[in-house]
Amino acid sequence: MDEHELITGEAVTLDLRPAGFVLRAAGSAIDLITYLLGYLAIMLLVLSPLGATFLDEATQASVAVGALVFCIVVVPLTVELLTQGRSLGKLAVGARIVRDDGGAIGFRHAFIRALTGVIEVFMSFGGIAALVGLLNTRAKRLGDLLAGTYSQHERVSKEVVPVFGVPLELVEWSKTADVARMPAGLSRRIAQFLRQAPGHSETSRARISRDLANEAARYVYPLPEGEPELFPEGGEH
Repeated sequence: MDEHELITGEAVTLDLRPAGFVLRAAGSAIDLITYLLGYLAIMLLVLSPLGATFLDEATQASVAVGALVFCIVVVPLTVELLTQGRSLGKLAVGARIVRDDGGAIGFRHAFIRALTGVIEVFMSFGGIAALVGLLNTRAKRLGDLLAGTYSQHERVSKEVVPVFGVPLELVEWSKTADVARMPAGLSRRIAQFLRQAPGHSETSRARISRDLANEAARYVYPLPEGEPELFPEGGEH
């Protein structure tokens, strides 16, 4: 099984792609700057002439500590809970924090990540998180290892499945042909051959198409006349 695959209790295979180190670093940098700018805005308000009018020095110091805790612990925790693992930085890079089994994170996961983030992200400016992320295949930071989470990359390109039509030479044959259901392996090999045929040499293409036509012949009646390469295409359709 591929290291990025997860088999559920219903025996359904999920393809879970972790965000790479560069994507995680970019998303974390955006979040770090956002939260620090929020803290800076609060402090500018507290230290402004208006704030000094209503707050004495002791109160300003208390507000500064509370604002710091609010911006680097409470806000990240709340954001991840309300968005189910998303934040501004993760939204920008197309990632989401999920449990190791692919499920949505809960309060415990977000709380552990927020607390450890104080040290590994904010106090070290991402240095500890980067070091730990480079040492594991899923680019997990320390908070992910403790919480049992990882960053899942959700922004993947949609696979376009090609549709192969019936060759003109076999149009009349296809109207009356009886094509039985072929084995999944044979169907996949035929589809793969049709996608890659232009890249094969003429000799290789003729050999592969002849072998596939011989295998598919037992599932088709009557057998069409013409080049073997046209037969798999008509049978796949």
